[in-house]
Amino acid sequence: MNDITLQNFESDLIQASMQQPVLLDIWAPWCGPCKSLSPVLDKLEADYGGRFKLAKLNSDEQPEIAGQLSQAFGVRSIPFCVLFNQGQPVDGFVGALPESQVREFLDRHVPSAEAAEAEAETIEAEALEADGDFEAALAKLQQAVAVDPANDSARYDYLKLLLETGHIEQARQAHEPVASKAMLDPRFAAIGLWLDACERAPKLRTPAELDAAIAANRRDFDARYELAQGLMAGGHFTDAMDALLEIVMRDKEWNQQLARKTYVAILELMSKPAPRASAEQAKGTLELTGKAVVAPADPVIDQYRRKLSMALF
Repeated sequence: MNDITLQNFESDLIQASMQQPVLLDIWAPWCGPCKSLSPVLDKLEADYGGRFKLAKLNSDEQPEIAGQLSQAFGVRSIPFCVLFNQGQPVDGFVGALPESQVREFLDRHVPSAEAAEAEAETIEAEALEADGDFEAALAKLQQAVAVDPANDSARYDYLKLLLETGHIEQARQAHEPVASKAMLDPRFAAIGLWLDACERAPKLRTPAELDAAIAANRRDFDARYELAQGLMAGGHFTDAMDALLEIVMRDKEWNQQLARKTYVAILELMSKPAPRASAEQAKGTLELTGKAVVAPADPVIDQYRRKLSMALF
């Protein structure tokens, strides 16, 4: 537990919340309810085993910080607790709530023990993958999915790396629990189509045979799609989209828009996730909502999005 002042506000609250949620308890020495809430918060910090950090702010000694937060949330009384996450105040509560209600509040924002472990494994996997140690990265992602099966981001990363490294059968097994999510989550729709292409690849006609079939009949969409699947399975994504675009330009509705859907899936697979917010990005702000952290633009993806738009409209 840290006492927050103007001097350590950035390091012990803003930057600390980039690593884990921080609950700030705003209190005063003369406040009776503050004294009853304080031991409850201390107990919960220990019970949650480091999944959130507790900080305290004496409103009499730090009126500037207390005033800004009170104004932001429209609160005029204490004890007043504000939860910071990723450098921003995201929620709060007022009054000496019983332990059960404070737990309910925390559970809305603080990751479960399983989710926290999965997040740590995923971060380690990212570093291993960047270093080219794909098998170790796969092991970390597999562990992340095992401890938190509902973590869709970890599962997507795991499935994507499995396919990138040629573990097709293992990818099919890992995909089965989320196959039904394809209608609602474009990531799993994309993985499903890529997985289908990888499984079909050994049975496809050769590129020469497909080129000959297309030359004989420019509207042989089955051959064009087969060609695109082979390219997609091999990781030649832009070539696959070029083949799919030929179908879309000639018949947008072919096979229930399968060519368009596969094209969009490839764009999803090529898209980079938004970078993790850094402490520097959060520095020096008490705004309730910060700027969204977005992935940098990719000129290739932008180019192929325009191509599809032109073909469709």
